[in-house]
Amino acid sequence: MAENPNSRVVITTVSSPYLEFGNSSTGTRWYDKESVLKVSEYLIYVEVILGLLVWALIASTEYFRFSPFGWVMFVTVFYWLLTLFLLIIKLTNGQIRQVPWTRVVLIFNCTAALLYTSAAIVEATLVNRGVKGHHDFNCWAASTFFAFLVSLSYAGSAFFSYKS
Repeated sequence: MAENPNSRVVITTVSSPYLEFGNSSTGTRWYDKESVLKVSEYLIYVEVILGLLVWALIASTEYFRFSPFGWVMFVTVFYWLLTLFLLIIKLTNGQIRQVPWTRVVLIFNCTAALLYTSAAIVEATLVNRGVKGHHDFNCWAASTFFAFLVSLSYAGSAFFSYKS
């Protein structure tokens, strides 16, 4: 078979089925342990910021008229303070060597995800007690949305804690 002088060679490359971050020459994969640790480190900031939003939105209303909001406020403030405490420990490297931190953080994130989900469900059932358009209703609806987001972030942190 004769070769055509006008024909060109086409070189194709097969890309990896894995997602890559940052420098493509290093080929850092999305499931790389270092990348997973970075995601889990960012989730603690999300938990602190959104947790603050949740309890601040509830505290700005007349939540005390409905007793189930006591449970919601307890869970949100309690886990916000504990998460803030863990963040400070992580930032200052004040970890005690005798404590199995991976296990402690895993148990903390699992219980936080479960209790925050229960608080978010309780809050979602209480939203309809407010009058639409009023300050209480709007704050409770926004707080419910953020409570479910915090629940998801704690569940994500629990997953990444389990993986590490």
